[in-house]
Amino acid sequence: MGSFSLSSFGDLPFPEQVAAATHASLLLFFLFFASARRVFACAIRRIPAPKDDVRSPRPVRGDSGCDRFVMVGCWFKITAFCCFFVFILQAAVLGYETVTFLTRDAESRDYTLLYLPSVQGLAWLVLGSSAVHCKFKALAKFPFLIRLWWFISFIFCLYIGYLDTKGLITNLISLNSHILANYASSPALAFLLVASVRGVTSVELYRAHGDLREPLLAGEEEAGCLRVTPYCEAGLFSLATLSWLDSLLLLGAKRPLELRDVPLLATKERSKTCYKILNSNWERLKAENPENQPSLALAIFRSVWKEAAFNATFAGLSTAVSYVGPYLISYFVDYLSGNIAFPHEGYILASIFFAAKLIETLTTRQWYLGVDILGMHVRSALTAMVYRKGLRLSSTSRQSHTSGEIVNYMAVDVQRIGDYSWYLHDIWMLPLQIILALAILYKNVGIASVATLVATIVSIIVTIPLAKIQEEYQDNLMAAKDERMRKTSECLRNMRILKLQAWEDRYRLKLEEMRNVEFKWLQKALYAQSVITFIFWGSPIFVSVVTFATSILLGGHLTAGGVLSALATFRILQEPLRNFPDLISMIAQTKVSLDRISGFLQEEELQEDATIVVPRGLTNNAIEIKDGEFCWDPSSATPTLSGIQLKVEKGMRIAVCGKVGSGKSSFLSCILGEIPKTSGEVQISGSAAYVPQSAWIQSGNIEENILFGSPMDKPKYKRVLHACCLKKDLELLLHGDQTIIGDRGINLSGGQKQRVQLARALYQDADIYLLDDPFSALDAHTGSELFKEYILMALASKTVIYVTHQVEFLPAADKILVLKDGWIIQAGRYEELLQAGTDFNALVSAHHEAIETMDILEDSSEPNRKRLTSSPSNIDQMKSEAPEDELPSEKKAIKEKKKMKRMRKKQLAQEEERERGRVSLKVYLSYMAAAYKGTLIPLIVLAQIMFQVLQIAGNWWMAWANPQTRGYKPKTNSVVLLVVYMSLAFGSSLFVFIRSVLVATFGLAAAQKLFLRMLKTVFRAPMSFFDSTPAGRILNRVSVDQSVVDLDIPFRLGGFASTTIQLLGIVGVMTKVTWQVLFLFFPMAIACLWMQKYYMASSRELVRIVSIQKSPVIHLFGESIAGAATIRGFRQEKRFMKRNLYLLDCFARPFFCSIAAIEWLCLRMELLSTFVFAFCMALLVSFPHGSIDPSMAGLAVTYGLNLNARLSRWILSFCKLENKIISIERIRQYCQIPSEAPPVVKDCRPTSSWPETGKLELIDLKVVGALQPSLQLEEHLMKGYSSCIILDLVRYKDTLPMVLHGITCAFPGGKKIGIVGRTGSGKSTLIQALFRLIEPAEGKIIIDNIDISTIGLHDLRSRLSIIPQDPTLFEGTIRVNLDPLEEHSDDEIWQALEKCQLGEVIRSKPQKLDAPVLENGDNWSVGQRQLVSLGRALLKQARILVLDEATASVDTATDNLIQKIIRREFEDCTVCTIAHRIPTVIDSDLVLVLNDGRIAEFDSPHRLLEDKSSMFLRLVSEYSTRSSSMSDA
Repeated sequence: MGSFSLSSFGDLPFPEQVAAATHASLLLFFLFFASARRVFACAIRRIPAPKDDVRSPRPVRGDSGCDRFVMVGCWFKITAFCCFFVFILQAAVLGYETVTFLTRDAESRDYTLLYLPSVQGLAWLVLGSSAVHCKFKALAKFPFLIRLWWFISFIFCLYIGYLDTKGLITNLISLNSHILANYASSPALAFLLVASVRGVTSVELYRAHGDLREPLLAGEEEAGCLRVTPYCEAGLFSLATLSWLDSLLLLGAKRPLELRDVPLLATKERSKTCYKILNSNWERLKAENPENQPSLALAIFRSVWKEAAFNATFAGLSTAVSYVGPYLISYFVDYLSGNIAFPHEGYILASIFFAAKLIETLTTRQWYLGVDILGMHVRSALTAMVYRKGLRLSSTSRQSHTSGEIVNYMAVDVQRIGDYSWYLHDIWMLPLQIILALAILYKNVGIASVATLVATIVSIIVTIPLAKIQEEYQDNLMAAKDERMRKTSECLRNMRILKLQAWEDRYRLKLEEMRNVEFKWLQKALYAQSVITFIFWGSPIFVSVVTFATSILLGGHLTAGGVLSALATFRILQEPLRNFPDLISMIAQTKVSLDRISGFLQEEELQEDATIVVPRGLTNNAIEIKDGEFCWDPSSATPTLSGIQLKVEKGMRIAVCGKVGSGKSSFLSCILGEIPKTSGEVQISGSAAYVPQSAWIQSGNIEENILFGSPMDKPKYKRVLHACCLKKDLELLLHGDQTIIGDRGINLSGGQKQRVQLARALYQDADIYLLDDPFSALDAHTGSELFKEYILMALASKTVIYVTHQVEFLPAADKILVLKDGWIIQAGRYEELLQAGTDFNALVSAHHEAIETMDILEDSSEPNRKRLTSSPSNIDQMKSEAPEDELPSEKKAIKEKKKMKRMRKKQLAQEEERERGRVSLKVYLSYMAAAYKGTLIPLIVLAQIMFQVLQIAGNWWMAWANPQTRGYKPKTNSVVLLVVYMSLAFGSSLFVFIRSVLVATFGLAAAQKLFLRMLKTVFRAPMSFFDSTPAGRILNRVSVDQSVVDLDIPFRLGGFASTTIQLLGIVGVMTKVTWQVLFLFFPMAIACLWMQKYYMASSRELVRIVSIQKSPVIHLFGESIAGAATIRGFRQEKRFMKRNLYLLDCFARPFFCSIAAIEWLCLRMELLSTFVFAFCMALLVSFPHGSIDPSMAGLAVTYGLNLNARLSRWILSFCKLENKIISIERIRQYCQIPSEAPPVVKDCRPTSSWPETGKLELIDLKVVGALQPSLQLEEHLMKGYSSCIILDLVRYKDTLPMVLHGITCAFPGGKKIGIVGRTGSGKSTLIQALFRLIEPAEGKIIIDNIDISTIGLHDLRSRLSIIPQDPTLFEGTIRVNLDPLEEHSDDEIWQALEKCQLGEVIRSKPQKLDAPVLENGDNWSVGQRQLVSLGRALLKQARILVLDEATASVDTATDNLIQKIIRREFEDCTVCTIAHRIPTVIDSDLVLVLNDGRIAEFDSPHRLLEDKSSMFLRLVSEYSTRSSSMSDA
């Protein structure tokens, strides 16, 4: 666009030549592409196929009759206007130049003046038309070619504008039409640059249904999860540019992403495929050499080697081209100094620089994405293998691996092995990088490069011992973390008992002590990391000093070009040197994790020959055991079961009875193959269903628990509900059978959990049913009805083996087995065993003794007995005879159920809460203020600034002090040169060390403060929070999120500050030499920030989804391991394995998109910075020789080579910081859980002797049901209140169903109160209100004249004592379980054990009081666990004792004995007993009968029995006649 008179195109200025040629090429390519598409379309016109334009929106199904219209936004209009504005300018220039051309003489006419406006005018006409065409095609994004064209046009405009401005200032050219047009078009081209980066057209296709208008793509939202990721079918260009991700990012920019928006993984990327490949290689290795331990690392290598080899090509190419720049810098400095080797050398060098950086950018992104995907494959496969192994572990192996440890294998070790993929290529790349670096250095410093090699080796060797120290710290840190997680998991599982016993503070302090041990190792690891960081940064400086010093001492002549080339080489070599200790440490850590998982995968599995499956038609026996001997502990001399001989014919009913600890549950386990078999044979014919004694309920709704993977059969389902007496319960539940059950079924009563288990077994329609004491948690009404409907009717044709303590259910059995000390001492029918006497007779006698204690008058009991035995449906009759005032409540409940039926679909209790939108600034500020009130932050920034200033000063000094080319004299002597450089270099390293120490100090303090705050808040949360929140979610916070806060976030924050300052330093150096680069830098910075904002909209939501999808995987692990016996009993291992693979894919889908999105952003950042670097190079080449200092120009190029990496790292570090800061956001959520009432109210503390009499008064007590937290969460999220977890955990809304309806009564002090009623009548709710696990909606509870709502929870709960329905033991010893607060002597503990009938058992153990208790008390029977709970109450000696079904799992004889002990030991105490066994409460002073949350009766047992219409009389009569009733049946 100059005013030079030229005679040919070749004589045009070089920039105009390139501009014209580029526009012409793009125009031809565009026309060719459009023509080729048209020809191709014509060729296949007869073939019915969808449109090939992938950018066109898909038509909505069923939309043929709708009117479609296009909505055009302002963005599109401005874009189109800019295109035509530039076209008009070029047309005006062309018109002006044509007129001028025609008015001149023929000899002076210059055709070349028409070249550029002609080409550009035609080009912009095509560009404008293409932009408008996007409207008619309703494209969501402009085509890539058009966007590239706009981008290049702006670059040329900027560059040519710079040259024109320079020419005008120096009077080399005069103002002309070309210059004016270029200036005028620059604003429009700047806007088109932004449009090219943004890509969006703002054109949307809509459909209309009368007045209704909605986007055409709206229907895809629900079907989003059915789309497979475009990655699997993307073309070469799409893969290279990662543009296959554009559609997801575009959707994320419009609204927050959900899991359903994330496409499915391709088949080869899914967990199932990865698992099959790794598992087959692992099994092959085991088969190849059975004697030796197989190598898990080798199995992984065989599974992924092809993938890794393909990725290695990108890694190798990226590494090779990264050294092109340092190699050419010396030539570039020579060129600027005037030493021109050949024509156009400057432009050729600039082009090579540009091409190398472009290739490096593209290959690096493919390399990083590839290793991320490889790591994802390994993680998915290993997680699946660990899960599968967890389902197959034998009992012995299970004892050596707690569920917490197994979860840690998945959450920590598998993660670490997957993360090693990042270091996969470093082993072979480090030597390659050192060789390339030495070659470049040899060219620049000669033989001194040998010193470089020596210094490099020394640097590597020095880091090895440091890496070993770091590895030791990491191992100890992981061990401490394992221990803390194990205890945390146990506390969360047993939070109810901790709160009831007022132990939560004690166990919280234990966790804090464990955290302190972990924190000690964390401190050492982080401070060691600070030292290592100092050495890392010091290593390249040390190598450079040694290299330059050696060169000078050997008499070598350093030049500015050689020094800058060497410095650029050191800068590249810095990364592998700094990463080498990380590599060594990572290899060591990965080996530890591989060994841990490998050891776990080789643990003993259940014996395959434990049971022999016999085909149905070959035998009449359902079960046959010959000479069976079984033992839970193979090393024990005493077997658990001995001399078992049994034949069970098909259709038989077998009852199993015996005292506590006699081996009844173990007997069922031997049939299932769960207990190790030492000798004998077990044969089974037919499918089995198993109901364990401790109910195992999955999180999910009731229907899912009953179906248990089977398809829905409505008639069969209804029959099952009827047989299990669940219909009434479902009517009372807010959402019926769609009610979400909390973690481990915690929001169901014990009886409801048992009946759900029984329903699950019945629905499977198995041949053999193994029932382990299923009636212990049921009241007499429900128990007898269930036995008739379930055992006698529904399972009439099935083989049934049931363990029971209820003697009244024994007569209905075809055979009764009596166990004692692991032997079947008696077997036969009821009458036969009675005549034989001995142990069975003792059990029956104890039962009759209990019946006799009820002291029922003959005249009152006989009529009732006759009535009950004559009716097949006693319970129904009893319901119909209930008082009239009870009926409205039932009707109201049914009405409530119908009213809430429409809300069932909205129940979202399983959806974890998450924030949406940008991470709040408060999150950052709260984290920065968490340690030392933020005072360290300015110091960290200052230290980083000093490091950057000193580093730049050192490089500038070396470039300035050395001669530009050989033959020039240096500006200072060698000693000063080295001393100044060493001072600056090591000074910068020192500030890095200071920064690292400050970051570690800050991070440690902040992490500890956040952890303690979260722990305290969680432990102070109301019980309803734990009822509705799966433990996996909480564990995810205290493990994964806390690890991020411990080890990641402080360094991410420091890294972001570091990269920001480094980037400013690079820009500062470049602008010092070529200030014109600022013209391009500011638009580039704006484009980068816009892209970062565009990317973060999707990325942060993807990271949140990833965090949330991790919880179900952890939860399924814990849940499946706890219920492994049930899963195996139903032969459901494959279904659960499929579920695990599905959840892994749900986690991998957003993870895959998240890592791809990072690379998508980095690619665009680096491409932008590469163009800026190329622009800078072009400027330097175009300057006249001598106008700039070649040394400073070389320094600018040295830093410019690093610009793309630093810019992408700056944006990436911020994005990763925001992604990681989500862990702070999630922890802050759990720091804001509303707390229950304070543990102590200082102004209202009871005296130390309170309660003195134990008098208990209930005044108009009303308690409503717990609100589903999820529903509230949904409501508040819709309103925008997303800053905290919304849980109405203390008081519940009046619209919810009332559980207790205005109960008013008084329990006199020192009396024994029996509380009875059918399941769901409100008995357990009353006890929860007494302990304030639930706060009453109205009314009050007064104990010894003190309203319990006015005092602290700890003061209340520590003065009350309870023996709960579900006995809980903590891992440790018997002593710790009896006296966790260490308040009692050994003698007192022994006395308590004797009283609760455990003294003899404990004395027989070699460790006595230190006898081990495994996780969940698995090595003790359920009955023994209940006796330990009784022992706790005996030690506590509270004035008020509550027994909630405390003896449900012990035999009648033991129950009678325990009742005598309670009567004797708690003679002066108020004892409230909830029981289904009437003999347990018959001798109470008062009996409270509840029905539907109201008091039906409250009087002494004697008076109630005298009343013929008494409900209590019917309960007693039902219980006393149940035995004969069962016998008759």
